[in-house]
This record gives sequence, C-alpha cells and structure tokens, in this order.
Amino acid sequence: MAGYRGASSASSAAGGGAGAAAFATRMLLLLTLLPLALAAFAFVLQWRGGMRDPAGAAWPADTQSFPGMENSPLGSSSSSPVVRASYFAVSKSSSAAADCAEILGRSASSHGISLYRGWNFDSESSITPKICITGSTSAGLHQILPWLYYHKVIGVSHFILFVEGEAAKPAVTSVLEAIRGVKIIYRTKELKEKQDKSRIWNETWLAGFFYKPCNYELFVKQSLNMEMAIIMARDAGMDWIIHLDTDELIHPAGAREYSLRRLLLDVPDNVDMVIFPNYESSIERDDIKDPFTEVSMFKKNYDHLPKDTYFGLYKEATRGNPNYFLTYGNGKSAARVQEHLRPNGAHRWHNYMKTPNEIKLEEAAILHYTYTKFSDLTSRRDRCGCKPTKEDVKRCFILEFDRLAFIIASTATEEEMRNWYKEHVVWTDKDTNLKLLKKGVLTRIYAPMAIIRGLKESGVFTSAVTSAKAQSETKSSNMGLGEESIVPNVTAGHEKLQATVRKILEMVDAQEEAMAPMSPPGFVELTESALS
Repeated sequence: MAGYRGASSASSAAGGGAGAAAFATRMLLLLTLLPLALAAFAFVLQWRGGMRDPAGAAWPADTQSFPGMENSPLGSSSSSPVVRASYFAVSKSSSAAADCAEILGRSASSHGISLYRGWNFDSESSITPKICITGSTSAGLHQILPWLYYHKVIGVSHFILFVEGEAAKPAVTSVLEAIRGVKIIYRTKELKEKQDKSRIWNETWLAGFFYKPCNYELFVKQSLNMEMAIIMARDAGMDWIIHLDTDELIHPAGAREYSLRRLLLDVPDNVDMVIFPNYESSIERDDIKDPFTEVSMFKKNYDHLPKDTYFGLYKEATRGNPNYFLTYGNGKSAARVQEHLRPNGAHRWHNYMKTPNEIKLEEAAILHYTYTKFSDLTSRRDRCGCKPTKEDVKRCFILEFDRLAFIIASTATEEEMRNWYKEHVVWTDKDTNLKLLKKGVLTRIYAPMAIIRGLKESGVFTSAVTSAKAQSETKSSNMGLGEESIVPNVTAGHEKLQATVRKILEMVDAQEEAMAPMSPPGFVELTESALS
C-alpha cells in the first residue's frame, strides 16, 4: 500500500506540472497574439477611414493658418481637399517631397524663414485696446515703413502722421496713404491757419517755447499736432494715444507676450497715463546705414538702474559728454483717450480737468536711435539757420549735446567731424562695453532687429510700395481738415476762446509747464540728492 500511495502521489505531481505548463503556454500565446490583433484592427479602421482623431475632430475646419503657412497643405484652405479622417491630414494632390521643396525654395529666395509672408496687416481686428501712434516727420520711406510695420506687429492699429519735407513728397505719401489705418496730414496753409487759432496760444504751459527757432519751434509744432491728433483718435474710437518720432521704437518688455496691446491691456483701469523710460542707442561702428537692423546695444535709463550702479559708473557711461544720454532722458508716454485730454509737450500728456493718474513701467522702454548715422550731424545742421556760436545755439537747441554737435557740424572739416563723432558717439572700447554690459548699464536688445529683418525678408515693404503704385486713385487723408469741428475751440471766436480759457484756469489751480526734452540726472544732481 505504501508503494502504491507513493506512485500515485508522483503521478499526480507530474500531471499537475504538465497542466501548469500547458496553461502558461496558452497565456503566452494569448499575450502575443492579442496586441497583434489589436494593431491589425486599428490599421484596418484607419485605412478605411473609420477612426477619427479626437483632437482633429475638435479643431475647426476653417481655422486661420499661422503666418508663413499659406502655401503649406497643413495651413492652406485653398489647397486640394484634405482627408480629415486620418491622423495626419495630408493633401491628396501633393507629396511631402513637393511641400519640402516649396518651403526650401521660399527660404532660399528670402535668405531666411519668411515669418510675415502672407500676414494680413490690414485686418480690422476687434481685439482691444485700440492703440494710435501720432508723430511729426520729414523722413523718407526707408525709415518710415520699417517703423510703421514694426509697430503694427506689436499691436498698433492706427497712425496719424503729420508730414513735411521728404515725407510730404508724392512718392512717399502715395505709399503711406495706401496702408490701412494710416492717416496723412500735410502741413498746408489751411492747417497752419487752424493751428494759429488753437487755444494753446492763449495758455501758459507752452509759452516758454513760443517764437523761438529750430528745436523750440519743432516742439511747439509737435504739441499743436498732438492736440489735433487727440480729436482724430477719439473720433476713430481709439483707447490709447502715443506720440512717437520715427527714430523711436516701442519695446514692450515685461508683458506676457511681445505685444504693446497686451502690455496696455494689463494696465489698471484707473491709470490715465503710462510712462515709458527711454533707452538710447549705443552704436559700435561709424558706418551704420540701417539703424533698426544694425544696432542692438542700448544704454539703459536711469529709472531702470539701481542708483548705486548709475552713480558709480556715471563717468564711464558719459565718456566726456555733457550728460549721461546724448539727447533726452525723460521718456515718452501713452495716454488713455478721454475728455479734456491735452498734450503737455512732446513727451507727456495732461488733462484740463484733473491731474492724470500715471505709472512708470519697470521693464518696457522707448528705444531711441539717436545720432546712429554719421550723416545725422550734417542733417541737423542743414535744418537750422542758427549761427554756430555758444550764445546763439542756446536759443535754437534745448539739449547741450545738440548744441555741440551743431557747432562741430558747422565749423569742422569732414575729417574733424568724423574723429569727433567716433570719440563722442561711437562705442569702440570693447573692454568698457563689456564692463558696462555686465553691470547692466548697457544692454543688448534683439527683438526689434529680428522683427524688422523678418518683415524686410518677407517682402512686406516691397509689397507696400508695389501695391501703392498699382492703385489708380490716391485717397485724400487730410482727415477732413476743411471741417470746422476738427479741433474744438480752434475756430471759435476770440471772445468765446478767452471765456473758455478763463473757465479752465478757474478750475485748475495752476498750469504745469510743458515737459521739455530733459537729460537724465547729472553727477551734481545725484550728489545733492544723496546728501539731502
């Protein structure tokens, strides 16, 4: 019996082991075949068009393509029908090789990716806020077009340009008037007569600049133009207005995206005016031809530097010039378009009925490209008829460096001018540059350069010129200067004007003087401030 039981136990163990082995074999076979079967099933469904990508199904069929995608089957709505049922929407009539060849060919022709090719700059967007830039210029198309389209890219929708000189020539204005959102105002006899009746002449805040030549005359002219631009911006439904020269670019740093619109959208509702401190171009060569695409180094504003840094490196940053900046250092400002808004000189805005609530931006800046070309010396000289003496230049120019530059340009030889320019304007000492860059006094800013280069390579500027030539009729953009209502109180009778002025003066304790171009704080001012 014992032998039988032992044999029976061994037989049972052997049978159990064989069953376990068979079960393991079947499970292994199942685990091997199941994924293969699922993969085959998915392939059949995809091949027959029976499975849809949930992400693709949720994406609108008429989605607007991104800039630069208009010729790609992934971004063109006018290309051949697309099989939307598959995971990869590929045009039936095009191949990957053909698409790559087209993209490479376009890249080769433009020496870079054409980021802005096909971008509709003329679209009337409902996105807010609506921003208007106004300025007075005598520049040519080579300067105005990059300046204008750069600001379109960062969110500016309207431009009110007061033109004279080169900017008023038909070859320039015909192109500008063909660009949507651009209004051109010529300095005609009618315009001058209207501005001669402006309320500004009867007020005190700008009186210190009246009846003086050159820069003072320009400052008054800019203020009168700004007064008219406020009315035009209000009638156009603008939310913000900014006065900007065509040698200045807005650098909207600090926003969640590189957008002036985004920057101003984040401004609290109770703020009336936003101040942009200015950075000044610091050129490293004396043969600059296109400042917007060749200059990347800028000197930071006093407001964006620690006081000890500004104070400690003031001498090295000034390099023997009269002030920390060559020209102005008090920035520019943007104002909400509202009732009773008025200019306060070319750099600020004010309000007849209240003191504006203003803030100063901590990162965004105005990039001022000043004296970036050697020819800027002679161009300033040719625009002013003052005598090149220390006494006479004081009545012509507001800032000390402009006075010195005018005297040099009027009295020195070409070689002497070149040497003076290199010594006072061009930053040739690489060790000093590197030191000031490390300390934060100088900074590199590439975004405007990259944007304008992209616009140029994409043919945006060329397209603007050719489109203007193709138009048979040139629109008149004098913004209804013949209408009496363009500037309130400008065409009113003398008695009514005086009554209005008296009423305003009764409501405001005292009128602040217009903010002139001002240099940053000097060494003496800083010392006195530190001791007080």
